[in-house]
Amino acid sequence: MAADLVLTRVENKIGFITLNRPEALNTFVPDFADQLDQALWAMEKDDAVRVVVINAAGKHFCTGISLDQFNNKSHKEYRKFLYRIDAFYHTLAMMDKPTIASVQGFALANGAGLSFGCDMTVAAETATFGTTAINVGLICLGPAVPMTKLIGKKKTMEMVLTGDMISAAEAEKLGLVNKVVPEDELEAETLKLAQKLVTKSPVALRIGKEGLKRLQDVPYHQALDSMDDLFATLCATHDAEEGVKAFLEKRAPNWKGC
Repeated sequence: MAADLVLTRVENKIGFITLNRPEALNTFVPDFADQLDQALWAMEKDDAVRVVVINAAGKHFCTGISLDQFNNKSHKEYRKFLYRIDAFYHTLAMMDKPTIASVQGFALANGAGLSFGCDMTVAAETATFGTTAINVGLICLGPAVPMTKLIGKKKTMEMVLTGDMISAAEAEKLGLVNKVVPEDELEAETLKLAQKLVTKSPVALRIGKEGLKRLQDVPYHQALDSMDDLFATLCATHDAEEGVKAFLEKRAPNWKGC
């Protein structure tokens, strides 16, 4: 496994997970996804950690799954691939400890989903969010799972099917972001929120989070697997491969509807 795609540290009862593929806009590849999921579970099991913060190296939080991963796979292979890439959604939903995303720059596709999947999000006022996969012939069904819980069907449908990007301010209005701050205050404001949670009873935090999770009426993990199954079906089509290829070649796609 490639080393240091995700960095971790623990300070004053706060666990920090840093996405560390800045040269690739922190895009997801299998090793990166594995290291993120392993880091989340390590923080969950570490008694020295009360709160987990996910941030990112470089100018951008995460721009989704690396497009070079979408080629020459069968439906079965795409299904296996997406279950591996999207493991973090399950893990975030199963964790007892509060999680905070600290977002700068672009948070797109699975990067947006990572932010939305965390319990809370602090964003720089210059941050941009979007479920943009449809613009290259794919679709953001993984991110749609936490989105429907946060903003409902109609707005999720609009964002996923149009692929439009929104500002941090708009994301805050929709309930996708808790707080928007000046870019140079992002780290400090995220830390302030984490420190506030650290002062609370860890038992109360755990029970409170569990209670809120029980209020959700649609099985989260079943929904996510179902979305990955559908996405794998799309990934194996001509249009999906054509969309990615056209984007990389900087030309208009030639859709065939198959």
